[in-house]
Amino acid sequence: MELSQLKLTAKRNEICKRLDLKDSDDILRYYPFKYEQYSLTAYKDFEIGEKVVFEGELISSPSTFRFKGNRSRTSFKVLYEEEVITVSIFNRPWVKSGADDKIVIVGKYEGNNKVTATSFYAKDINEILGINPIYSIREGIKQNEIKKLVLSTYEKCKDTIIDEIPEDLLNEHHLIDLKTALYNIHCPADSLSLKKALARLKYEEFLRFYLALEALKGSGNQVLKEKKEFDINELKKFIKKLPFDLTADQMLSVQDIINDLRSDKPMYRLIQGDVGSGKTAVAEVGLYANYLSGYQGALMAPTEILAKQHYLSFLDIMPKNVRVGLLTSSNKDNSLIKDKLSRGEIDIVIGTHALFQESVEFKKLGMVIADEQHRFGVKQRRALKDKGESVDFILMSATPIPRTLANSLYGDMSISTIETMPIGRKGCDTYRINKNSIVDIIPDLKKKLDEGRQIYIIASAIENSESYAGKDATGLYNSLIDVFAPYKMALLHGKLSSEEKDEIMSLFNDNKVQILVSTTVVEVGVNVKNATVMVIYDADRFGLSQIHQLRGRVQRGNYKGTCYLLSDTKDPDTSKRLEVLCSTNDGFKISEADLKLRGPGDILGTRQSGLPTFVLGNLFEDTKIIEASKKDAKRIVENLDREDYIHFYQSILAKALIKSID
Repeated sequence: MELSQLKLTAKRNEICKRLDLKDSDDILRYYPFKYEQYSLTAYKDFEIGEKVVFEGELISSPSTFRFKGNRSRTSFKVLYEEEVITVSIFNRPWVKSGADDKIVIVGKYEGNNKVTATSFYAKDINEILGINPIYSIREGIKQNEIKKLVLSTYEKCKDTIIDEIPEDLLNEHHLIDLKTALYNIHCPADSLSLKKALARLKYEEFLRFYLALEALKGSGNQVLKEKKEFDINELKKFIKKLPFDLTADQMLSVQDIINDLRSDKPMYRLIQGDVGSGKTAVAEVGLYANYLSGYQGALMAPTEILAKQHYLSFLDIMPKNVRVGLLTSSNKDNSLIKDKLSRGEIDIVIGTHALFQESVEFKKLGMVIADEQHRFGVKQRRALKDKGESVDFILMSATPIPRTLANSLYGDMSISTIETMPIGRKGCDTYRINKNSIVDIIPDLKKKLDEGRQIYIIASAIENSESYAGKDATGLYNSLIDVFAPYKMALLHGKLSSEEKDEIMSLFNDNKVQILVSTTVVEVGVNVKNATVMVIYDADRFGLSQIHQLRGRVQRGNYKGTCYLLSDTKDPDTSKRLEVLCSTNDGFKISEADLKLRGPGDILGTRQSGLPTFVLGNLFEDTKIIEASKKDAKRIVENLDREDYIHFYQSILAKALIKSID
């Protein structure tokens, strides 16, 4: 149901807006991120350092002590089982209750009849005991408001919930129906009902993922192509003339591509490698081999900045007889480029989303390479691939994941992994700063500037707003421009025009700007070798793999990079994540940690790709569900003569493709 059909109150509509919940399905699938199980703790069982749950009678008025600005400690006494317990709760000065009131306390026993409360409830304890869902919330939104919104939506929609998964699959795996699963995930009566709900919903997530993946691979149809033949000696000469030596892993990836080109089966290969591992060089060799076989090739990049960077690199590396073109939305020569492509007068074209336009035609397209593949939707990748007959297709990703997980996720897709780094790469030292302020590292930054180095300063938002409590790029630029004078500073973000972005990056590349304050628009591929320092504000707001991508910008040249992670978070899990970055530069280890600690949706790019995301599914723990869903996806594709199978398959396609980036 649409939100308008739910007839929500103004407050609940505002909650939906802030949490980006667009319809009833979004609300019902706004799952708790964890559960707390509360059981009454008898006083005799209180143990120092352990959690306690009890209901006491308030026997003193709360008193609040303020310290360190807006921080506070509120204390009061309660009577529980003939014992007087002193309760303290931090940063909750709004505790209001009268004498003789009952209050439920959840907290940690400190000894000597003292409890530090994490939460309290002015309600009957029987309403608290049991399994309680905990939702991810924003400032100003309370847990009980989320739960009431979900339950209210469920009551209005429960009779319209349709279970699209074929009944024989549910029965085979002993899975409960969708309506029951959605209720139990939010209101589990016991551990068993929660376990069954999780199993059902995880299976659905993985099944949707693998069905969408089958669609991307071509609906399971085996298509043959004409083998590409070329002079291998010419390719060896090209590799030998490169201004750098390929690593062993790069050469293995090149050999994989050669074998695929010469095969009668269309190539569908993932090339994954860490930041700076040399995937672009492999792409250049692959496209040159494709050129030697008489076909046109296309490399699509996620941003104009990166597309132009690739274009200049190809012009420099390719032999003069290879005709290279650039096609982006802001390119003034687009009409000429399109005309040349259709006549076969361009051999390799580098472009962005402009390559997907219907007006773009190739004379003989033979290979497509998608750089940073997770930034393109399913529909986009297929649109470009379909511009030729049985086109060979390579996806490149700088977010590497362990091979076993890659095989499990991508199924029949061929995978080349580049683990070794090119000789000369210096790496990056990363430091955690336990405050969201640059003040303590200003001397170090000025020293780097005096040595001639350049600096990135990264924020997660462009401007300040009511819904964003962190630092913003515009505010940082305005507040720091005088601090670092006389060095030049510039501001870069996604709202600028392509021309403005190009001008700023050109000034930064030429060292006419020494400090670039930016959002994550610089995350992918920007290559300024003299920029060796990065400062990331609100580092706790980013995933590990994203930070690893960002700091890759400061390890492109001959100097070792330095990255400062600014965060005042007190959350132990978040601190643990950030420490991973300080301890290793290995992208495989980082992405594995990110998968374990944060979840796969953003790491693997499924949120942007058009593929369904994993919210509940765990790639490390749910191997049995993964294997079952992968097998069932193939079964569905192989039996599309069944009405229930084709209905579910088409539903998956519609939802997956609709969510692709336009």
